[in-house]
Amino acid sequence: MVQTRAIVLGAFAALLLAVPAKAQVLVDVSKISCDQYITQRITHMQTVNVWLAGFYAGRRNNPVVDTQALNKNGNKLSRFCESHREMPLLDAVEANTK
Repeated sequence: MVQTRAIVLGAFAALLLAVPAKAQVLVDVSKISCDQYITQRITHMQTVNVWLAGFYAGRRNNPVVDTQALNKNGNKLSRFCESHREMPLLDAVEANTK
């Protein structure tokens, strides 16, 4: 009886401790093409837009996020990338800011 109880408690504890591992996905933004950005094969477009906004705001030492500008710039970048699918995304961003 004690041995059975110990086995059941051990199995229950093992189930509680068996936490599924979360996958970690790393994205090298410098390698994303416009085509991958538009088709969202790497990650969601909005995720990339937020990263880009933060990256360039950090370069300017600007801690403010303008969500309207983020959406406007994302739409502008998408339209540009439609006709420049092979261009690296960061090059497209640079071309779009000039």
